[in-house]
Amino acid sequence: MSGNRTFRQSMSWLHGWAGLLLGWLLFAIFLTGTLTVFDKEISWWMQPELRDTGVDQPKAVRFAQHWLAREHGEAAVWSIDLPTERSPVLKVSTGEDRHAERLVLDPESGVRVAVRDSVGGNFFFRFHYSLHLPRTLGIWLVGLAAMAMLVALVSGIVIHRHLFRDFFAFRPAGSRRAWLDGHNASAVLLLPFHLMITYTGLVIFFLIYMPAALDALYGGDRMAMLREASPGAQAVAGGMDGGGMDRGGRRSRDEDSAREASPAGLLPLESFIAPAEALFGPGMVASLRVRHPGRANARVEASPLLGSRIALTKGDAAVFDGVSGKLLQAPAEKRPSALTQRVMAGLHFAQFGGYPMRWLYFLCSAVSCAMIASGLVLFVIRQRLKVAEANAGQGFLRLVETLNVGTLAGLMLGCVALLWAARLLPADLPGRAGWEARLFFAVWALAFVHAWRRPPMAAWREQLWAAALLCVGLPLLGGFSAPSLDKTRLFLELCVFLCGALLGWVAWRVGRADAADGLSRPLQGVVRC
Repeated sequence: MSGNRTFRQSMSWLHGWAGLLLGWLLFAIFLTGTLTVFDKEISWWMQPELRDTGVDQPKAVRFAQHWLAREHGEAAVWSIDLPTERSPVLKVSTGEDRHAERLVLDPESGVRVAVRDSVGGNFFFRFHYSLHLPRTLGIWLVGLAAMAMLVALVSGIVIHRHLFRDFFAFRPAGSRRAWLDGHNASAVLLLPFHLMITYTGLVIFFLIYMPAALDALYGGDRMAMLREASPGAQAVAGGMDGGGMDRGGRRSRDEDSAREASPAGLLPLESFIAPAEALFGPGMVASLRVRHPGRANARVEASPLLGSRIALTKGDAAVFDGVSGKLLQAPAEKRPSALTQRVMAGLHFAQFGGYPMRWLYFLCSAVSCAMIASGLVLFVIRQRLKVAEANAGQGFLRLVETLNVGTLAGLMLGCVALLWAARLLPADLPGRAGWEARLFFAVWALAFVHAWRRPPMAAWREQLWAAALLCVGLPLLGGFSAPSLDKTRLFLELCVFLCGALLGWVAWRVGRADAADGLSRPLQGVVRC
């Protein structure tokens, strides 16, 4: 029994310190990941010039083809992003750069729509996996935090002898163990989700975290590995030619040779939507990419929505002859190992299942944020009681309290401040997207300064109230700063308003609680648990 007790105590120590040292980073990763579930909707709200014209894909691509032929007839590549459920606008670009700026076209008015530069919801996505640090450094830090999350989950299971009994014995606010019960209940209720989302996040970047096999078998050539993992990229009718892609996914001719092909008429691009849907599913075509338009070697690449299936479809495409319409290359069939990795990535990104699945992930991620936040608060409460008994360690306690307030309340404040910045900054401000990001980090940094300068409970109360007021006021800002209101923006504003109401309730509860009576006393028994 003593050995078991010693082991459990060791796991408790590991659980507490692993959760503390990387808990702040984990909260930031999970909160931005929660917001990333609706990244396209956030981008839509942050660019109020965008509007849903209700134009279907065939009409949109027909207009895009005419516009590109007139304005960029000599371009080597046309890219067309078709209207979809989550992004019902038509965007075009030219050139090989997949990250080039997309121009927004309005098929109804026949003009280009001027859209303000904004970081959009992609800001939260980039922060989620790289913390806006240099890519490799950020990915490694996020991976370290994910490993700490797995350690905290496993050690948490070990140290709770009565895990399920405690879950069903939840005691609401006012009891001696309310915070601990809430932490345990949120952890147990969504334990499968916590394990899945953490493990699949690590699998996405397995080549970065475990490069030994890639270096040994392929000399570090990632593309060689990917080509071997997808041998079923079926080249139809004898393979690819004329500036298309070969069986390995490489360019079979350079651009100069391709442009020497004789002129030839390009089929209407809308005619490629139906055969692409036959491969990907109805309504699952996201974009068309035309290489060498107006030439005999024209190729049309149709790409699917990421949400067409559980396995992530990023990078998949069907290739057609742009002159005859013949299917030249079907989507690649993956080896079991590559397919497994794609399924893991698809489970993490939640691009399947439509909005019901997206809301399920959002709610589960929000509960995960609450679990991490309550764990950080519990550590402070335990430490405060120990400091009171030993009359030492005030400096460390003050540092942890400051980091808790700045990370938990301050990050939420920074996120909603970013939405306000997206509407309040001048639309024609040079480098506008960069200024939005700078304001986010400036507000977040000021939150840490404020948390250090103010008493802990006052800092909690003031920052929570600030975040709540900005959330509740967002619908008013949206009404005054948007030329039109649609259901997507209205629904986002309603959700932010409800989050603000919840934060306001928490701030009110904090305001009623004394630092000693409201937090320490109800959990004096926790230290002994």
